[in-house]
Amino acid sequence: MSISKESPGMNATEQEEREYLEEIKEKLTLAIRRVDDAVRQSSNELREKKQYIHEHQSGMDDADMVAADQSINRMAFTGEAAVARKRKLLKLSQSPYFGRIDFVNQHQASIPVYIGVYSFIDEQRRQGLIYDWRAPISSLFYDYELGEASYSTPSGTIKGTIALKRQYKIRDGRLEFMLENDVNIHDDVLQRELAKSSDDKLKNIVATIQRDQNAVIRNETTPVMVIQGVAGSGKTSIALHRIAFLLYRFRETISARDILIISPNKVFADYISNVLPELGEEHIPELGMEELAADLLENRYPFQTFFEQVSALLENHDPAFIQRIQFKSSFDFLSQLNQYLLHVENTYFTVTELRVGSTVVPVSVIQAKFRTYHRVPLLKRFALVAQDIRDYVRDATRRKLTGSEKAAIGEAIPRMFRFHHVLDLYRDFYRWLGKPELFRHHPGQRLEYADVFALIYLRLRLEGISAYDQVKHLLVDEMQDYTPVQYAVLSRLFPGRKTILGDVSQTVNPYSASSAETIERIFPQAEVVRLYRSYRSTVEITAFAQRISSSPGILPLERHGPEPVIARFGSRNEELAAIQGMISDFKGSSNHSLGIICKTLRQAQDAHQVLKASGVHLLTPESSTFKEGVVITTAHLAKGLEFDEVIVPFASARTYKTEVDRSMLYIACTRAMHQLTLTYTDGLTPFLAG
Repeated sequence: MSISKESPGMNATEQEEREYLEEIKEKLTLAIRRVDDAVRQSSNELREKKQYIHEHQSGMDDADMVAADQSINRMAFTGEAAVARKRKLLKLSQSPYFGRIDFVNQHQASIPVYIGVYSFIDEQRRQGLIYDWRAPISSLFYDYELGEASYSTPSGTIKGTIALKRQYKIRDGRLEFMLENDVNIHDDVLQRELAKSSDDKLKNIVATIQRDQNAVIRNETTPVMVIQGVAGSGKTSIALHRIAFLLYRFRETISARDILIISPNKVFADYISNVLPELGEEHIPELGMEELAADLLENRYPFQTFFEQVSALLENHDPAFIQRIQFKSSFDFLSQLNQYLLHVENTYFTVTELRVGSTVVPVSVIQAKFRTYHRVPLLKRFALVAQDIRDYVRDATRRKLTGSEKAAIGEAIPRMFRFHHVLDLYRDFYRWLGKPELFRHHPGQRLEYADVFALIYLRLRLEGISAYDQVKHLLVDEMQDYTPVQYAVLSRLFPGRKTILGDVSQTVNPYSASSAETIERIFPQAEVVRLYRSYRSTVEITAFAQRISSSPGILPLERHGPEPVIARFGSRNEELAAIQGMISDFKGSSNHSLGIICKTLRQAQDAHQVLKASGVHLLTPESSTFKEGVVITTAHLAKGLEFDEVIVPFASARTYKTEVDRSMLYIACTRAMHQLTLTYTDGLTPFLAG
């Protein structure tokens, strides 16, 4: 039963719900007024306190000043908390709740539970009026229809019955529609939400979380969660809602600054930046994989970026380059690195006896000291061994050592080790393998991207790095683009909990892709969740994309739209003129976003020169914000984004021919929500033939 705002014969149920909504809005208005008063009072007190200190500071001692500072900080904190509360209350007054369940517990008390983005308590009656979507009782709304139901709380499981279930759409404080529980309300609301145009950023999905998604979001126990989700399965949204849930559930022990998001690029980071603040959480720190690498290498070694590696593969099919990437992206490479480290440990410290004045330090003593520190990273042991040898000589001679004797010992111990720099050891690794040609690097030259994390891994093992110890939860998106050695680095660097997500069908470099199974081998304690339901694209667009690259088990939500169009043109100029016409049509439509997605950055830049007069934004690896409207970019940079309409230009056999190209074409097509058009001149790509 769907009830719209305009329904002429308003029934008693709807009348009651409208009256209740007005009542809640009044209470919210009162609460906002109270917060305003508190903010005003707090800022007045703060001003008075500062004035008092200013006037009396000459007569105040250090203890008085410390107490005054603490008092000011406390007042400022109270004021900030009140402002944050006001922000939440204002948001609630726009849309107080989206769901209701009437739950009858074992004691036969029927409790109407209204569920919203935040909780709201009637201070006078000490009664919960709106429950946060993350509260234990709210899980009933996502997990059950009418009938028997239960939910977990920290003190045990509560059983009972759901007697009523309702969903609402409230916008700007007005009830737009209400759905009863005699239909599967989730699907109905979901269809309405998905049929809408996409705005400029990713939104929260609290009103439409599905049961399987809810289980992932509320999982509190798994140390490493791997989410393998097909294109459009909402995996990024789910991961962000999971972070919001964990921040709510463990708010005593974890805060936003204890979490780190590894995001593929700045545009994607901007695209998802709305979600957590919308859910009432602070902005979470995020880093690109390359920023992390530059930090871990202390900016000592310039290197090729992942985007540049993929661009090189797209523009030039170099078999030797592909061979280097494939080897360095394999499990075998990681295990060979580990074997090499054992070899270094056992054979590269060549001990000779040491003479200090008349005292001889035997080989056995130096070796014993070296072995004592087997848990310390190898290149950090020499200083510790040198100090032990100084103590040994001091005890043997029963006198203090001179400065030059101490220095001589400090220099002699490291000299017994074959190498002193991680880069020299990394080069030696390929000699040890008998494959020196697999490492291409000359002084002053940039490292190839495939070498970057292998070098970091050696640095971690040989020197130790503890720069990110404060991170308690790591979120890694686009998991398929990272290699075993990259995961080995993340595993050592971030020992805390992890949420890792991606889709193996959306790899931009098939020579270095990782699957959920690959990641499981590095994190044996991982729990893998597979999401097959796709919400983004219409059935027609999903079926079309499946012809390019099959994603086994994908289940598109039954939402229909126009068939994708493949249009042939006589020349490139004709093709670009037609795209200009499509941009004009888009601007006259109700859609908000149009992505023109090319294979390479050069293609995107050339097309932008022609199309920019039509108000087209160009997204490049240097871009830091996601623009609304018409965007031209590459498939690599469009990953994770979605658009109402997508145009894929230059879809010819000349452009899309290799396996890397196939991945790019699949990614480009699966960005489209409602409409997809491909244009080409000459012959069509074989991936669309037939």
